[in-house]
Amino acid sequence: MGNQESKQITVLIGGRPYPLKIQSSDESVIRRIVRDVNERINKFQLNYPNRDKQDCLAMAALALDVELDKARQAATHDPQLPEQLDKLDQLLDQLLQ
Repeated sequence: MGNQESKQITVLIGGRPYPLKIQSSDESVIRRIVRDVNERINKFQLNYPNRDKQDCLAMAALALDVELDKARQAATHDPQLPEQLDKLDQLLDQLLQ
């Protein structure tokens, strides 16, 4: 994590706690992503009430990855965007581990 200060946080995704070791500067981004993931899980739970939370989490992860892939394809017009998307992808990977 380089010279930046790291910290331990716990986030709730789908009602389950996940401890993460992150760079302090990434905390607001990670919390915003967690909020988005939880909103998507809740939306899938409302739209598919017979599905369990794990199914809704998988569908939310798939939806996020589809959006990320589309953004990467559009990034060919902005040379800095792929690097920013890679950082976002790494943050998502941390959350889903």
